[in-house]
Amino acid sequence: MDTIYTNMTVSVTELKRNFAGIIKQADDCPVAILNHNRPEAYLLPAAHYERLIAHLEDLEDTKLIQERANGPFVEVSLDEL
Repeated sequence: MDTIYTNMTVSVTELKRNFAGIIKQADDCPVAILNHNRPEAYLLPAAHYERLIAHLEDLEDTKLIQERANGPFVEVSLDEL
């Protein structure tokens, strides 16, 4: 059995019949779209997707900071900038 990573699921047929209603019902949560009772896709509200992207960017920045934490460092003076 496939793992479903959300609390709300709909079939492809339901999504076709009632897209606007499903979006409204989902509020700000993802919806698993099922095809033959298996997760085929996830529908994410724009705000949720944007938060995910921002979080991924934060993780990438954290990794870069950790990689560069021990140098090498280049010394410069304010006048050189």
